[in-house]
Amino acid sequence: MHVSNKTTVSDINFLAAANPQTFTYQVSDAGVSANSQGRKIVPAGTILPSNDATAAGILYTDVDVTAGPQPGALIVEGYILEARLPVTPAAAAKTALKEIKFR
Repeated sequence: MHVSNKTTVSDINFLAAANPQTFTYQVSDAGVSANSQGRKIVPAGTILPSNDATAAGILYTDVDVTAGPQPGALIVEGYILEARLPVTPAAAAKTALKEIKFR
């Protein structure tokens, strides 16, 4: 018999187009707090490395960094629904993300 805990996931689609351009990016575990299950998750839609003029892209999927930095897919070109991102992009971040179009 297989027994496991049930986990509910709710993903919000923030893509305005089906084919974003992504590159592999090392997602840092610095400053990430653990959730109620003790996991450190960087949510999809997070602007990395930070929401300012240093922004390189937007995280495509959730990344679990509980065990340390992990690779993730970073959107560097595409169309994004700004209102659906977990945090509103700063003006400096929008300027730095030259190939991302916000709708």
